[in-house]
Amino acid sequence: MHATLPLRHFLLALAIVAVWGTNFVVIKLALGHLPPLLFAALRFSLALFPALLFLPRPTVGWRNLALYGVLIGVGQFGLLYLAINGHISPGIASLVVQTQVFFTIGLSMRISGERVQPFQWLALLLATAGIATIGLHTDGTTTALGLFLILGAAMSWAGGNIAAKEGRPSNMLAYVVWSSAYAVPPLFVLSYVFEGGDAIATGLRDASWMTWAAVAWQSWGNSLFGYAAWGWLLARHQAATITPMALLVPVFGMGASTWWLGESLPAWKLLAAALVMGGLAVNLLWPGMRRRLARL
Repeated sequence: MHATLPLRHFLLALAIVAVWGTNFVVIKLALGHLPPLLFAALRFSLALFPALLFLPRPTVGWRNLALYGVLIGVGQFGLLYLAINGHISPGIASLVVQTQVFFTIGLSMRISGERVQPFQWLALLLATAGIATIGLHTDGTTTALGLFLILGAAMSWAGGNIAAKEGRPSNMLAYVVWSSAYAVPPLFVLSYVFEGGDAIATGLRDASWMTWAAVAWQSWGNSLFGYAAWGWLLARHQAATITPMALLVPVFGMGASTWWLGESLPAWKLLAAALVMGGLAVNLLWPGMRRRLARL
């Protein structure tokens, strides 16, 4: 384990968070042709095949795999795609979904019985103030329904984190791939029930090569490359060295949405971003800072 990052490892971490951040714009572009639930089903289908043929089944129970697959596939990404499909801008979505950190802490503490530390209350207060700022300024780019859906996606992501923690997979990439088998069927069923056969047929017929490239980018770039490379870095460096890089995901998300989609950044959005990211930073960085201060 190393406490400092060589330049090439820093650039790899930067590439990962750039992929994760700009991914929200890719989602928006693909939704121009594909219904959201169908898009999610295709994304996890491509994450499943052909990688399933090359990765051994993770040594966790099928219930754990199914729980993770449904929470991440249907809960996190199903709700995320529904929200970005006209209810919230990709930039704000990339910011609000990071509240999964606080949902994860809450679920973990409920299960383990641990108490919330003072710095975590401060972090939660800052993030809540940021979400409230967004809620008070709902407009054409951010609706109350979109905000609710993204918070639901964040909660599902947190549940998936807890499932992965309890499953303790030795190979996270294989875990993601095999769990996708439990996300694909319900997503296709939900797409057929709520979006209809005609919408599915139209979406598949009208999808351009760029749409399919977006699906592939979601599957291979965001999921497979992102998880594999992030896990590779965590295996070689201290978590406190790598995980703060994740704070850049909303920066890339909001920046890409502004650059490619023309999303405006009024003062209230910048304030909300500062509050939410401030809360994330306090939660992530304060324990390490406290240890350093104790050694002085």
